[in-house]
Amino acid sequence: MCGICGELSLESGRPVAGTAMRAMADTLAHRGPDHAATFLSADGAAGLGFRRLSIIDLSASAHQPMGNEDDAIQLVFNGEIYNFRELRQRLVAQGHIFRSQADSEVVVHLYEELGDRAIDELDGMFALAIWDARQGRLLLARDRLGKKPLYLWHDQRRVAFASEMKALVAHPDLRVEVDEGAVPYYFLYGYVPHPATCYRGVTQIEPGTVAVFERDGRRVDRKYWQLTFPDGRDRDRVVDDRPTATRRVRELVTEAVERRLVSDVPLGAFLSGGLDSTIVVGVMRQLMQAPVRTFSIGFEGDAAFDETAIARETARQFGADHTEFRVTPSAIDLLDTLVRHHDGPFADSSAIPTYLVSTLTREHVTVALTGDGGDEVFAGYLRFGAAVAAERVPRWTAAAAGALLGLLPAPRNERQWLARGRRFARFAQLPLEDRLTAWAGAFYDDVERLLSPVLIAALPPIDRRRHLAALAGVDGASPLGRALAVNAHSYLHDDLLVKADRMSMAASLEVRSPFLDRALVEYVAGLPDDFKLQGRTTKAILREAFVDLVPDAVQRGAKKGFGVPLDAWFRGDLADYVRDTLLAPSAHLRAYVSQDYVRRLVDEHAARRANHGHRLWTLLTFERWLHLLPTWRSRTA
Repeated sequence: MCGICGELSLESGRPVAGTAMRAMADTLAHRGPDHAATFLSADGAAGLGFRRLSIIDLSASAHQPMGNEDDAIQLVFNGEIYNFRELRQRLVAQGHIFRSQADSEVVVHLYEELGDRAIDELDGMFALAIWDARQGRLLLARDRLGKKPLYLWHDQRRVAFASEMKALVAHPDLRVEVDEGAVPYYFLYGYVPHPATCYRGVTQIEPGTVAVFERDGRRVDRKYWQLTFPDGRDRDRVVDDRPTATRRVRELVTEAVERRLVSDVPLGAFLSGGLDSTIVVGVMRQLMQAPVRTFSIGFEGDAAFDETAIARETARQFGADHTEFRVTPSAIDLLDTLVRHHDGPFADSSAIPTYLVSTLTREHVTVALTGDGGDEVFAGYLRFGAAVAAERVPRWTAAAAGALLGLLPAPRNERQWLARGRRFARFAQLPLEDRLTAWAGAFYDDVERLLSPVLIAALPPIDRRRHLAALAGVDGASPLGRALAVNAHSYLHDDLLVKADRMSMAASLEVRSPFLDRALVEYVAGLPDDFKLQGRTTKAILREAFVDLVPDAVQRGAKKGFGVPLDAWFRGDLADYVRDTLLAPSAHLRAYVSQDYVRRLVDEHAARRANHGHRLWTLLTFERWLHLLPTWRSRTA
């Protein structure tokens, strides 16, 4: 895993500056602590910067930027190509000569053969840039699901790109400013939906997309992959029967894990008490001769968020070399670190344990496999079942249930049945896509009351479906298919994968996600709904496929997820911190939100009249971002 950056000058006579490339690359040192290098084209039109985390072929021969035989093609590449050995054999047979064992060199020679169609052949996680001196063009591309990030600045003078926005902030000629128009959407979803960002002028290359930039500024994008779901009206569609599909799921998961075991550095796995990471570790045990190194994290103060006991027992049964870590409310000290590595506000508080377990893991290994993606592929989240159930619930029933549940005392935390029942009833009357957004978001139904009236007046009307504007592949799909598609397009890309990448890379750790393997994702998307969600049983076919491998305690255990007990923390040791940060007269967020509304949230939470832990965290990360941003700029001035 690495960090990449670069620039294409669109102005004749204004060459790319080597100092700018080095400044951008230096901000990405955490992504690649092992080697740094830059490239400037002979005519000054293009520059590339690179930071390397050595994983495959640790020698200098695998350093980047990576060129072809005559150096007319130059590549910087972040990620892993899992089919690089097969591609290499094919390229050698075609006469290409390799000087390294790296997967990056395969990309260079494949581009020589196929041009931008080479990207279609790559199976893995990647963000890459290719400078083609012969054609005078820059190619940027991302993997199919967007596991690896790629940010873009494109104006009349230049095209600049980087793995993280902080590298664009470091460019001496770019003035990266807050985009006020993105603020409502951050508070709606807990992130700014792609391709936008929280910065004016900075966008993202879309997942599954190749973008080509010519020297005259022309840009051509090509979507080379799109996840689709079957048309629910097609009753004649041929699919595997249940036993065949169960065997095939096991084969595909096993193959996905095996492909991700290729590494020239130590390798381990994250292990929670959940089904997905348990399956990954169990398959690793079957494929590896040495004991699997596993790493878990738990939380002080609320047993509803602690799975370390189950993870510890699972590790014992698998004969793993296990290490665990426990989080206390002092984890709030990491808030500024999390904001800095996300380059902005990020409302998913599970970034705390993700960062901590990544840091712990990096002390022992350089690569870790995770269970990320299992819920997205096999319909594991409770909101998927709720979304399907709500399609069948009359509106008056949901309204009545909501009224009755509202009479009960506030639940202790948002994982109790009462909290989930209230959320279900509150939004069950919305259309499916809106319902999913409301259940997963922060301020879905009251963002207008949260925001400052001045800001509201200055912006266009808020579009709660803005994040779905480019959603495709769901025409005629069933409610569950639509729910999975919406989730993959929004939460998976803009939350889960962002968190996994930034928090692991902050610790210089590479994480790999077998459940997001292309072949597995495509196969499971085409299976009937009841293979995935069967009554109240989530991930049904995955459970069946590995029933002999997964311990009973994990099979029977209720899903907890990778959250933190914010509700308890913000009423206990961190209550004063929340109040002092959000309600201070000097708070920066006053320019964007209603202080009276924020005060109401703080007071209601403290008095236990409501659980606003997630909302308060959303506000805290926003406030700390606004506070820190001027210091980020000043370091590069």
